[in-house]
Amino acid sequence: MKKRLLFPALFAALAGSALADKVVSIGYSGPLSGGAAFYGKDVQSGLEIAIKELNQTGVTVKGEKVTFKLVSLDDRYLPNETATNVRRLTSQGANIVFVPHSGGILTVQPLTARDPEFLLVAYSSEPKILEAKNPMTFMLPPRFDNYFQPFTATQMKAFGKKLGLIPTTSAYGKQWTEGLVEEWKKQGGTVGANNGVDYNTTVDYSSAVSKALAEKPDVLFIGGPSQPTALVVKAAREQGFKGGFIVMDQAKFEQMDTIVPRSYLDGSVGILPTTEYAGTQVFKAQYQRQFKKIPTSEAALNYMGMNIIAKAMELAGTTDDPKAIRAKLDAAAKALPLGKTVYKLAGVTAGGHVDAEFVIASVKGGKYTKLRMTKVFK
Repeated sequence: MKKRLLFPALFAALAGSALADKVVSIGYSGPLSGGAAFYGKDVQSGLEIAIKELNQTGVTVKGEKVTFKLVSLDDRYLPNETATNVRRLTSQGANIVFVPHSGGILTVQPLTARDPEFLLVAYSSEPKILEAKNPMTFMLPPRFDNYFQPFTATQMKAFGKKLGLIPTTSAYGKQWTEGLVEEWKKQGGTVGANNGVDYNTTVDYSSAVSKALAEKPDVLFIGGPSQPTALVVKAAREQGFKGGFIVMDQAKFEQMDTIVPRSYLDGSVGILPTTEYAGTQVFKAQYQRQFKKIPTSEAALNYMGMNIIAKAMELAGTTDDPKAIRAKLDAAAKALPLGKTVYKLAGVTAGGHVDAEFVIASVKGGKYTKLRMTKVFK
């Protein structure tokens, strides 16, 4: 009697195994500790909520049900650790890897064509990422050279022509600084000494701020992750600075004003908060329910990117061929409903860059004023 009962049980177990979903690993290497940890975790949270939704609603690729699993590794914002992490992720079967900082992205771009191949999803606005013309890169945010001209014109008109510098000293920060300084001088301004600091490790910004303010600038260029950037603003205002700020796009107003009073941000130009966009209400509600915090573009763009990847897999009929998935990104982006894109999305360019609405803003009287961008690089 007992022997007869074993066979149906064994058959059911084998049948269940055969019907199990295919598990697809999505790799992520970003800063999950140190000064940029909040930034890295915001990126990670966008991926987590996208994957949770996709697994709940169900994704079928060529008749096979797929379950996504996020595999996250901490690289502490260090490019050499990014490379180590990416090799580990791809060796474990991840052929889609998200990286949210330019130093890491530029370091691992040459690895995308090696065995095993993988699709690199780049969350950084560094133009060099696109200029590398890497066929296996998918870049999410707008290039930061979109911001130089309107940021400069706005702040020079409002405050004056002398610029002080307190940027982060990451590779990304150095490129941002170089481009902004060139534009500032082009529009007739003067630039003080570079008092840049490592926003990932610095705790006290008062010394760097004092050096910059000693040159009596009209405008300060600042930026890195949101939390340390807010501390730079705090130090500047508490030392009596009354001028304007140009805020690097990595820093987000909606996070900064949880650390300093909104009045400290008056006279700043930067990126319009994600929650100010028309299509973000559903995403905002879902995100706040799960994470108990305000979503930024780190969360929103990576949420959108993961949804595009999943749709591209469906259209390509594969989860294992990153080239085929890359070829379907534009069609996938155009097929997504607004709720999944968050921003108004036109598609993905041939160069692998998201073509989406993105708006800059100034802070006046505690309110955000949208600014027109005069040129847009895809």
